[in-house]
Amino acid sequence: MTDQPPVHEPTTRRRQFLGRLSLPERTFITDALRTETVGGVLLLAAAVVALIWANVWPHAYESVLDYRIGPSAPLHLDLTLAVWAKDGLLTIFFFVAGIELKREFVAGELRTPSAALLPVVAAVCGVAMPAILFALVNSGSGGHPGGWAIPTATDIAFALGVLAVVGSHLPSPLRAFLLTLAVVDDLIAILIIAIFYSSGIKFWALGLAFAGLVLFWFLHRRGVKGWYLFVPLAVVVWALMHESGVHATVAGVAMGLMLRCHREGDEKHSPGEHIEHLVRPLSAGLAVPVFALFAAGVTISVPALREVFTQATPLGVVIGLLVGKTVGVFGGTWLAARFTRAELNPQLKWADLFAVSVLAGIGFTVSLLISELAFPHDLALADRSKTAVLVGSLLCAIVATVLLKLRNRHYRALCDEEDRDLDGDDGGDGDNGVQDGRQQDDPAWRARTADPAPAPAPARRLPGDGLGEEPGTDR
Repeated sequence: MTDQPPVHEPTTRRRQFLGRLSLPERTFITDALRTETVGGVLLLAAAVVALIWANVWPHAYESVLDYRIGPSAPLHLDLTLAVWAKDGLLTIFFFVAGIELKREFVAGELRTPSAALLPVVAAVCGVAMPAILFALVNSGSGGHPGGWAIPTATDIAFALGVLAVVGSHLPSPLRAFLLTLAVVDDLIAILIIAIFYSSGIKFWALGLAFAGLVLFWFLHRRGVKGWYLFVPLAVVVWALMHESGVHATVAGVAMGLMLRCHREGDEKHSPGEHIEHLVRPLSAGLAVPVFALFAAGVTISVPALREVFTQATPLGVVIGLLVGKTVGVFGGTWLAARFTRAELNPQLKWADLFAVSVLAGIGFTVSLLISELAFPHDLALADRSKTAVLVGSLLCAIVATVLLKLRNRHYRALCDEEDRDLDGDDGGDGDNGVQDGRQQDDPAWRARTADPAPAPAPARRLPGDGLGEEPGTDR
């Protein structure tokens, strides 16, 4: 007898549109926002809305971007909405990236040098090669080599989203490789932003921001809890970092790296894991899509698309993303496996790595950010660079999808071969539900299918042994 579900009495209470959601609904939405596919879809939807808005109602789009809000004293926070999205909301994204990076160092692939070598070398080469190609394309007259960092970043949300949608049968180590690669890539991008795109440093503000980070670390290490303490402190640290001239997103990364990501005592989850679990829906559902809404709105026209492939700066971005990332990530992985002790996971093939290398060329969020930072006084050039980022990322997504589908078809065929049912019992009582591809060593199955027993492998003689048993067998 099965338990019947509880019967809910009808209620006359009316549900308000966009009113407070019930606990199961809130749980469902937040869990959905933690998946790569949902985050990638929201990011893509925001970019599409931005493109439509900027091309159909350009004046309305610009007026919203330039709308100022915030206090002008004591810190200069009277910023436009575009800057709030770029420097404020995107800090949440980098905060989550900092936690991911810390977790990889503590409990992930980066905790041991031998396991981390392949993705780290791949990430470094995947940053260097696009920058080199961009600099070569822009080395002549009319080029702008200052934008070398634009094609160096991988968008982790888009890349993992494409892999999750396309790769239903792909080996799980492929996702781990891409995640580790993207995390290291984010770290390099953060360092690039902090070193090359910070100007007019105010050391008094930077010193106070550093003191705030120390206080953040001390309270966290002492086990102090309470969002009402840490959230205001985080806002103050962010504001001081913004005032100092160092890009404000660096504050988010620093605070993410300071969280403890290993368990102590009877903890089920470390503080870093718990906070990431809470903040990730805010990052994927609000921060990154709103940034894309305010950053991806560029004019798309036939002349604008023609300029992408005829002018040095946007062409360098496209070549850097499509060619540089692929050659850098794949070449770096091959060189590390060839000339070091690092080994490719036995479940992966080089064709899998090549497809993921193309996928790493999707450089949406951070590339759009660097486009604005690289050309702050030339908005037209920044817009052409953004258009090139969109075009290059789209090309990488299309090519990677085709390659990943081919690999997915290959692994699906292997699964079908493993699960095939040659004896016609449809996995029934004859084989206890075990498919034929997994029971070819069963004598009863060979008798039903008239499949001769496989020839025994020749005995292998062991040094100093005249019997020839396999190592570890009983004599």
